[in-house]
Amino acid sequence: MLVTGCAGEGVESPAPSSPAPSSPVPSSSGTASAGGELAAELGLAPGWGPTARQLDEATRIVRGLRLEQLAGQVIVADWAGQEAPVELVRSLHLGGVIAFADNVGTEAQVRRVNRTLQRKSGRDWPLFIAVDQEGGLVERLGDIATPYPAFMSAGAAGDTELTREAYRASGAELRGLGFTVDFAPVADVTSGPDDPTIGSRSAGSDPRLVAEQAIAAAEGYLGGGVVPVAKHFPGHGSVPADSHETLPRQTRARAILDRVDLVPFGDAAAAGVPAIMVGHIDVSAVDPGVPSSMSRRVVTGVLRRDLGFSGLVVTDSLRMAGVADRFDSAAAAVSGLRAGNDVLLMPPDPAAARDGIVTAVREGRLSIRRLRQAAARQIALMLYVEDLEGAAVGSAAEASAALSAGAITVAAGPCTGRLVSGSVNPVGDPEAVAAFTQAARAEGLEVGVGGEVVWLIGLSHDPMTADVAVATDTPYALQESVAPVRIATYGVTPGAMTALVRVLTGEATGPGLLPVEVPGLTSTECGPSQR
Repeated sequence: MLVTGCAGEGVESPAPSSPAPSSPVPSSSGTASAGGELAAELGLAPGWGPTARQLDEATRIVRGLRLEQLAGQVIVADWAGQEAPVELVRSLHLGGVIAFADNVGTEAQVRRVNRTLQRKSGRDWPLFIAVDQEGGLVERLGDIATPYPAFMSAGAAGDTELTREAYRASGAELRGLGFTVDFAPVADVTSGPDDPTIGSRSAGSDPRLVAEQAIAAAEGYLGGGVVPVAKHFPGHGSVPADSHETLPRQTRARAILDRVDLVPFGDAAAAGVPAIMVGHIDVSAVDPGVPSSMSRRVVTGVLRRDLGFSGLVVTDSLRMAGVADRFDSAAAAVSGLRAGNDVLLMPPDPAAARDGIVTAVREGRLSIRRLRQAAARQIALMLYVEDLEGAAVGSAAEASAALSAGAITVAAGPCTGRLVSGSVNPVGDPEAVAAFTQAARAEGLEVGVGGEVVWLIGLSHDPMTADVAVATDTPYALQESVAPVRIATYGVTPGAMTALVRVLTGEATGPGLLPVEVPGLTSTECGPSQR
């Protein structure tokens, strides 16, 4: 699906030139509905979640908002403490907030905060209450939510139904806590060990594999009742720096981007994934020197026009150095909207961002139509998620464990049978050692000094001599060992460690395939025979 060419510079996002594909999970009001005439005036059409009626209702809402309210509606802010930031939301008419670890105490406290925000927001549609809950290294909710392995597990398992069920359970858990949005799944294609930011957060290095798994995860989240946001367009897995710290430069030619980095996002757009996050990357082939989140050529030109995405576009955090070193809150807010974004995430000064938008509209540097278009997309998506009825799901802990059991990969050693002869002596990463020891004892595997050495390799490590080497994050570290048995688990969750113990004792096999290239290793002899 393509959309018409760019409108006037920095003013409007293009409208779809043909009907968008159906959403992966239809709203409770059905996929077909009359209406859409009002929304069409803002260049909005269904196909990415909200029905035509919901888009019309959002358009009516934004028509009734004052300029200051519209400007606040497109901002999603962070906050301090563990009390509901009701005054912050009401005073600036924020579209929503995002929770981080510092905002999280107990399960009851998180439920209370989210419930209070919805009840006291002063509006008749839901707030955009978001969290980063990917699994693996990025889990903001700590012990109050089920731990999941890294998303690379989905790529290793290679089973879209398994992925869908795993993240449906996660979505239902988040919905139960009062969240409406999860900034996941990661749709970046990792380029390998030189990828300093994404790594195991990616499903792998094959663009089609990443696309399939990201779409399946998005479908799962929607089935659980929360909005997924695929990230980080136009692809953070092949740049050599972290946009939290600097503005990474993407030097790949556009043809390579089209074949690799952009594939998951184009497929997500075609599948009707409702929201995409734009990262802060200098894409030299498209708009050199400009952060992608602030670039109309990237957001409106590539994402909306070339890839045909008509859903909600969210910036990555505007606190990150990739933008904050070049734009203050007001300038980032205005530039972000002019680029084609609909939600401005975490400006350092949300009041300054709101005031900057108001001033830009009054001075004619930003059209009121573009602002209404952005606000209407966000409100329509919140109306949509309000109507989602999550499917009945099983335990999130069981779903997480099933994902790890499908992902565990024997990269060297026998494909079947017992891989350790007796007791084991786990060494290496302390968190992994503790988790493995607990799982081993629960499964009846003796643990003690003198047993066969199981080296559990974390993010930082010193080489060790071992009988079994286990990479608990990305599998690249397995190259550093000559152990006769080498295994990748992609996580240290209870489910991942239980899966590891069962493979070591021969109770289960390792059905996963390496989702990235690891020189000298292959899992092709074990993986396919188990699928």
